[in-house]
Amino acid sequence: MAADYDLLIIGGGINGTGIARDAVGRGASVLLAEMGDLAGATSSASTKLIHGGLRYLEYYEFNLVRKALKEREVLWRAAPHIAWPLRFILPHHKDLRPAWLLRLGLFLYDHLGGRKLLPATKTVRLDQAPYSQGLKKLFRKGFEYSDCWVDDARLVVLNARDAADRGAKVLTRTKCISARRDGTVWSVVLKDMTSGEEQTVTASVLVNAAGPWVAETLNRVAGTNNNSKIRQVKGSHIIVPRLFDHDRCFIFQNGDGRIVFAIPYETDFTLIGTTDVDYHDELGEVQISQDEIEYLCKAASEYLEKSIAPDDVVHTYSGVRPLYDDGAKDAKAATRDYVLELEGGEDNPAVLSVFGGKITTYRKLSEQVLAKLEPYLPFKRGVWTAYAPLPGGDFKVDEFDDQVANLQKDFPFLDKTFATRLIRHYGTDARLFLGEARTVADLGRCFGYNLYEVEVKWLIEREWARTSQDLLWRRSKLGLRLSKEEAADLDTYMSDYLADRAGAAA
Repeated sequence: MAADYDLLIIGGGINGTGIARDAVGRGASVLLAEMGDLAGATSSASTKLIHGGLRYLEYYEFNLVRKALKEREVLWRAAPHIAWPLRFILPHHKDLRPAWLLRLGLFLYDHLGGRKLLPATKTVRLDQAPYSQGLKKLFRKGFEYSDCWVDDARLVVLNARDAADRGAKVLTRTKCISARRDGTVWSVVLKDMTSGEEQTVTASVLVNAAGPWVAETLNRVAGTNNNSKIRQVKGSHIIVPRLFDHDRCFIFQNGDGRIVFAIPYETDFTLIGTTDVDYHDELGEVQISQDEIEYLCKAASEYLEKSIAPDDVVHTYSGVRPLYDDGAKDAKAATRDYVLELEGGEDNPAVLSVFGGKITTYRKLSEQVLAKLEPYLPFKRGVWTAYAPLPGGDFKVDEFDDQVANLQKDFPFLDKTFATRLIRHYGTDARLFLGEARTVADLGRCFGYNLYEVEVKWLIEREWARTSQDLLWRRSKLGLRLSKEEAADLDTYMSDYLADRAGAAA
């Protein structure tokens, strides 16, 4: 029996979209089904770093750290609009990890991952500018090292965009209701969560990249008897008004062995996180607790000159990491590496489930998934994603400022703040929806800040945005800028636009 698709992927987070992109680029026919919005759960709730994970060295996760370090510059080159290098300042705290141990860890960090573009670690005086700005005066010595930043949700969407542009079918708000083996194929029932309509499709191979729902999906939807363990660990972040003027980030050691980042965020804010808390509640209702807010405020206040209180918090977000349970006593020590489990094969159609994983290593995870599935899928070419830019990222890593300047030159009505945001979100694709605009009026209605109608239409038509939540918190972070009234107006506009579009297609 011929299948409708070679590969059906459940889950539209970073792993699902990364696998879809890689597979369709190798010639496989692919369908991806996401029950909510792309990056609607864990993949938009990270600390937004492309990093090796300095603290993982303490748990001897050298292979994970090496993989992640090697990916930093690969992802930066593939998406220089949504990823960029950051320098991290690690203050030395005499009562915690000794300086020699930190130096050793940072030496390994510099040399494990084939660093070429990112600058090396150095020892710095924290009582001298710019390192002193923002910190309490009692810290005198520290270390500065390199990692990278990425807009996590946009990374997901751009992988989905590239997959779709190459021929994959991407269905959001589409839930996998059931999947059963029917001879040599999977018969899968999909439900449109907006209309309620159901359809049945067939696929040669099923990939379960459902994130926190991976075990539920494998056991309930696919009807298998999988005994794999999964450890749900909640990570939460707080956002406060900007606490320091320089562009460096801080990484703070805490007395409980955890670390907390304080990162410049969206120009006017500081992002502080993360926590590690075992989670046993409903996956659809993940929220920060008051204890977590107080923990992050206290942890950062131990180091920062300006003390932070819960009342200073302007926004929070939380996500659940579906970690593979390796038996670690504490959530902070549980492995962050991924585990791939393949069942079936030969005359019994295969299902592969993804446990764990990090934003940083999603591309390598995708390659390893397809290596396991190679006997079952019609590949036409080998590894390729390390060398191909994501949509809008077709410029060199040192040309970001040039891209902004050229956009202003071609569209002189854009001020620098607006032009910078458009390049930061869309790269060279910004020109596609700006089109022939010659004045601000040509961009249509303004919904607040510098969000105009042409951008909203692009996000609906090309990036699967359906609600103001999708647009303001995942496709962008303009939720920090728009008022509740402006967000409500945007929701109404998007709903009407989608209704009109559906009516025209009927």
